[in-house]
Amino acid sequence: FLADDDQQSNQYKNVLNTTSKLKERRKSDRSKCSFGDSDLRSCALRLAQQEDYTEAIALLTQLICRHPHNAVDYNNRGLIYFQSGERLKALSDYNTALKLNPYLASAYNNRANYYAACGELAVALADYDQAIDLKPHHVRAWINRGITWRDLGQYEVAIENFEVALLFGQLEGHIWAERGRTYHLWGDWNCAIADYRRALTQLPSLDNDKDITGCRLRLQLENWLDELLSQSAS
Repeated sequence: FLADDDQQSNQYKNVLNTTSKLKERRKSDRSKCSFGDSDLRSCALRLAQQEDYTEAIALLTQLICRHPHNAVDYNNRGLIYFQSGERLKALSDYNTALKLNPYLASAYNNRANYYAACGELAVALADYDQAIDLKPHHVRAWINRGITWRDLGQYEVAIENFEVALLFGQLEGHIWAERGRTYHLWGDWNCAIADYRRALTQLPSLDNDKDITGCRLRLQLENWLDELLSQSAS
């Protein structure tokens, strides 16, 4: 399932340098950090990508202390709690974010991922629906809802969700991979192989350290394709 952060700036120039400075500053004096909110937010999300969850959570907690009514920071911290395996803390932060801002589509998507991971698929679908209602072009929610329908065995509905997601021209590699997996499970192996091969043209190589999610999906996809080709040959 694809999660959403609410990073307000997608520009990561000099982030690694700033991250290093933040770590040094936090070690020397945690109470006198002079970095701005955007620096802290960018570095927290970059640290999370590097799986340094403890430090990322600490930075977002500092932001929440500065701005206790900012739903975005609760949503981001909830995402990192979820990634680190602290699911109940993640749920608490998602709920707080939505209490502060009931129109935050990304928080519904992230909370739906929590419910899906817990096997509460009907509740997850309700949150994905809410995310899409609030933001109809929310590609991640369309993909995640498709995955959830697939997990329920509703392959045709899942395919429809992936096809809508393709209309937005984003994350095509992810969509083709998940649509291919749906065809695979549904028994349409020709369509599955075609989608897997399309996805491989879009997903990052396994040595790409900037898109860990994409790399993991590529590895999974290669396993699915090998499995399917071996079944076809037998």
